[in-house]
Amino acid sequence: MASHVTDHHHQNTNELTPSVVILPNYTLVNPNLVPVRYVVNPAAIAQLEVNRSINLQQLMKDEGLVPSAEEERKRNDVIRKLKEIVFKWIKSVASLRRLPQNNIRAASATILTYGSYGLGVYNAESDIDALCVGPWFATLTEDFFIGLHNMLANRVEVSDIHCVKDAKVPLMRFKFEGISIDLPYAQLQVTTVPENVDILNPLFLHGIDETSWKSLSGVRANNSILQLVPNAKIFQELLRCVKHWAKRRGVYGNLFGFFGGVHLAVLAAFVCQSNPNVSLAGLVTIFFKTFALWPWPTPIILQQGMMVPPRHHETRSLMPIQLPSSPHEYCHSNVTTSTFMKIIQEFRRGYRLTQDLFKFDWRNLFEPYPYSKNYQQFLKLCLSASNQDDLGDWIGWVKSRFPGLLQKLEEFHAFYDPNPAEYSDTTIQDPNVVFYWGIVPGLSNILFDLNSVQREFKKYLGTGSKGVKGKISLSVIPASQLPKNLQLVDNPHVHSSPTQMIPVYTNPVPYYTVGYLTPEHPGSGHMS
Repeated sequence: MASHVTDHHHQNTNELTPSVVILPNYTLVNPNLVPVRYVVNPAAIAQLEVNRSINLQQLMKDEGLVPSAEEERKRNDVIRKLKEIVFKWIKSVASLRRLPQNNIRAASATILTYGSYGLGVYNAESDIDALCVGPWFATLTEDFFIGLHNMLANRVEVSDIHCVKDAKVPLMRFKFEGISIDLPYAQLQVTTVPENVDILNPLFLHGIDETSWKSLSGVRANNSILQLVPNAKIFQELLRCVKHWAKRRGVYGNLFGFFGGVHLAVLAAFVCQSNPNVSLAGLVTIFFKTFALWPWPTPIILQQGMMVPPRHHETRSLMPIQLPSSPHEYCHSNVTTSTFMKIIQEFRRGYRLTQDLFKFDWRNLFEPYPYSKNYQQFLKLCLSASNQDDLGDWIGWVKSRFPGLLQKLEEFHAFYDPNPAEYSDTTIQDPNVVFYWGIVPGLSNILFDLNSVQREFKKYLGTGSKGVKGKISLSVIPASQLPKNLQLVDNPHVHSSPTQMIPVYTNPVPYYTVGYLTPEHPGSGHMS
């Protein structure tokens, strides 16, 4: 064993420079746990972590996940122009309302960013989540959705603008110089809204309506997270890695029962807050270990200074994650039994992969999920409409109702893995988008009544649709009928079968034991 690791070291000098002394000890503690004793130079481990962090940072750049200076400048310009537009807009609203001249002069509104852009983890493909914050006299229905909408629609920089009024958080969606913008509105009970208004200050939140409160939640969560993490830069690096992992492994997308951006931001902040002096590579390792072994549904709660809020269990969620800006609010979650199993499976896979200090390649962690290899049958959901504009509205409406479909499938004992990726069926003449959801073998009733599910889901889609029209069809297909770009080939260097052995580590350095739990071991749970 010692010679094997030494040979690996010589082949990968960029991974491990200091010397490592490994003394094997083959004492068998029990039939399922085989410990191996390593005597490791702490300096070697420290240098190894530095090298692993550098390699991970480089991989993120190579994957295009770190914005260029040009991309950063472009987005800053877009936000600056939006602020100028809403400033002119609020002055016109104040004049329209015939406010006193001193109130018109004092009137102001602003733009606050949140989401990936607000947290500093965006890339060239990211949209911008921006919140328009206005004063008491500017209404959502009339002034925002009509007045500001018309001002934006008349700008040459703006295209594809439409209002999404029936969402839980009503917003305008448009492109500004080619960058997609989601713009909700919050109305404060003040006349003057400072440019960088502190919406964590309760003075600004007094008397606001429920819609404004919901619209503010994203900005409040972002600001709270950035205040609570010990090092914003390393938090951003960790979150960038975690989001990349979640997207590659098919566990990103709140409407599909997986994580949204705010969920991952809180999880990453939780790890950073608990480990303030750990390298990026070390934090990634701790991230997977923490949540692979987490006793769900115990909630994830960020510490507020030295005080830990009382542990309030959110019984409606399998994976409750508290919003850091409020001790009584949780991140909205659509996690179901099916998606919970997939998320835990991916946490445990990440845990297995990141434990190997000597034979580790970051690319394995971010390997795309092999749907066609893991599932023999798929639920095919085809959404179509008569033209492209109608299709966009139809897709948005159906996706907003996906959580109801996921629950209905589980009522029929159909367990699934809803791949969030969108495809197109070239055999259909109308514009269309297709989703392929893996049916979990061994757990699902393959003979469930699909026609009944489809009828009930169509009835659900018709409730409150307000003119959004399109077609939807559900069918079960074999893996052989998947699109070619979904028929992935397994990475030969990554073994993710359910019987793979799980590494168990204790006491990091200078002496630590490495063992393996087989699936039959009672302590291994479902670590597969």
